[in-house]
Amino acid sequence: MNTLSQNNIMVEVKNLKMYFPITRGLLQRKIGDIKAVDDVSFEIKKHETLGLVGESGCGKTTTGRCILRLYQPTAGDIIFNGTNISKLPEGKVRPLRRAMGAIFQDPFGSLNPRQTAGSIVADPLKIHNIVKPSEVNDMVADLFRMVGLDPSMMDRVPHEFSGGQRQRLGVARALACKPALVVCDEPISALDVSIQAQIINLLEDLQEKLGLTYLFIAHDLSVVQHISNRVAVMYLGRIVEIADSDELYENPRHPYTQALLSAVPVPDPFIEETRQRIVLKGEVPSPANPPSGCHFHPRCQIAIPDCSKIRPELKDIGNGHRVACIRV
Repeated sequence: MNTLSQNNIMVEVKNLKMYFPITRGLLQRKIGDIKAVDDVSFEIKKHETLGLVGESGCGKTTTGRCILRLYQPTAGDIIFNGTNISKLPEGKVRPLRRAMGAIFQDPFGSLNPRQTAGSIVADPLKIHNIVKPSEVNDMVADLFRMVGLDPSMMDRVPHEFSGGQRQRLGVARALACKPALVVCDEPISALDVSIQAQIINLLEDLQEKLGLTYLFIAHDLSVVQHISNRVAVMYLGRIVEIADSDELYENPRHPYTQALLSAVPVPDPFIEETRQRIVLKGEVPSPANPPSGCHFHPRCQIAIPDCSKIRPELKDIGNGHRVACIRV
């Protein structure tokens, strides 16, 4: 038996890098790289939800797409259920993709407007030969019921659904091949607040019922706290802190995590009025030209000269709480 299985780890990401080349001129000469993901390591345990948070453009979605092997990583290893998929050719990745699902941010943009809802959910079943052709319709009807949609809607096209129903359709498609891992890429950020809670509850119910493992990518920290077992905080292509959800929210140690959490509204008006907000100076640097040393040092309140020279490693400070900061 593989040691990773014994350790109850489904996905292990080691030193992952995803660089996109910057080209110029008629001959498309390469002049640099956009370092979207820059040496990231973490693991996702079976049946848990790992929240991945950070500002827009920090590399969250790129990380998720590398794990799904929608992108071929520049460097590093992605070990999924004991198999290193980072350098596998496309033909060998395809059978493994049956065990992975993806829910995308924009429910309308991720659905083919010319297909019926039933055929959208049926596509993965046909592509991977999950069931006999005669059983496809029954399987699709079951998936519709599982996500709270009426099977009578199977003949409708996406524009006839509301935003929340379209996202339920996306969830049904993601679950069609009975995946073990589902990458949820900001699945509720395009929805009304009233619908967001319904989709979160649906995802939690499905996880319990089907034993799913989630990578939940988001920038809404209060939602991530609600749904995640552990949370990883990303800044400019690197993970700066990772810990159990309660531990991270009660005891954030990295200056960037502290700044992020200080911006989350608190329902208690007295606490909201008296607590200190941390306002970061400057703008997020470009991933094409990131700062030396710690990427966060130009905006950090506690930075010292060494911060611009030393690249901090993720170090364990106890109870699996890891922080990448030389000041902690």
